[in-house]
Amino acid sequence: MLNIFILEDDFLQQTRLEEAIMACTEDGLVRYKRLEIFGKPQQLLDAITEAGNHQFFFLDIEIKGEEKKGMEIAREIRTKDPNATIVFVTTHSEFMPLTYKYRVAAMDFIDKGLSDADYKEAVSDVLSHAYQNIDHTVAEDAFVFKNEHSHVQVPFSDILYFETSPTVHKVILTTKKGHMEFYGKVSEIAKSDDRLYQSHRAYVVNPENVTRLDKTTNTVYFEGDESCFVSRMKVKGLIERIGK
Repeated sequence: MLNIFILEDDFLQQTRLEEAIMACTEDGLVRYKRLEIFGKPQQLLDAITEAGNHQFFFLDIEIKGEEKKGMEIAREIRTKDPNATIVFVTTHSEFMPLTYKYRVAAMDFIDKGLSDADYKEAVSDVLSHAYQNIDHTVAEDAFVFKNEHSHVQVPFSDILYFETSPTVHKVILTTKKGHMEFYGKVSEIAKSDDRLYQSHRAYVVNPENVTRLDKTTNTVYFEGDESCFVSRMKVKGLIERIGK
């Protein structure tokens, strides 16, 4: 099921979009788990606790008079979640070429100037497409982690390592594309996928992406100058896993 997020600071436009989404779900075309509406960008970003192509964002481009604020938020979402679906709902269709500059890979633009019938059809089209393709665009070797608070799905080949977050009960995942924080324990993650290796009580690594192991400093290195620790007791086991 989809998690649908709306960033829109105009109450009438919030209501219009919510009604279009509801019409789509009443028709049975789409099912969703969460539908949340925000008027402030930071509220939206703080509410993101999952990652994967079940995450769907409707973003207004102009927020509180800032013409390209939605683009900036889209870029932040994209760095955290390369597989999320992003759709801009805006009067500024002239900004469409900017999505390439901001590298946000938007799925579509929906013009607020459309008639109600066309607007509802446009919303229905993008939601139906996303719903039908949940899990399909992520590589078959996807890493999936679910618990009561989080649902994370990323291509396994992108994973570098997981580490315990300074925030209580959270874990930070470092991938080739960036960082992602979510609720969970390093020990739970290590047990969730046999391809991972717990190198330290605070770290779990993807042996496939280790580029170097320094036994003098007990440090594991990955591409992009990323690194983490390996305890002395775990060095031998990690070398064996890398060898495989």
